[in-house]
Amino acid sequence: MASLKEFRDLTTEDLKGQLEDTHQELFNLRFRLATKQLVNHREVRRVKRKIARLNTLLTERELGIR
Repeated sequence: MASLKEFRDLTTEDLKGQLEDTHQELFNLRFRLATKQLVNHREVRRVKRKIARLNTLLTERELGIR
């Protein structure tokens, strides 16, 4: 997983692309969890946190905070 510093170096369009990919990953993890194919259920938590970080960075850029 990329660090927050690495995310900050990305352009806004790249962040939106990452966010889209991460949402797709979360969908797949939830599907695998529901069908009992997911061994490590902590992956869902990790992906949700990644989504939150990306959303935070996008909001900061929209508001001009950083």
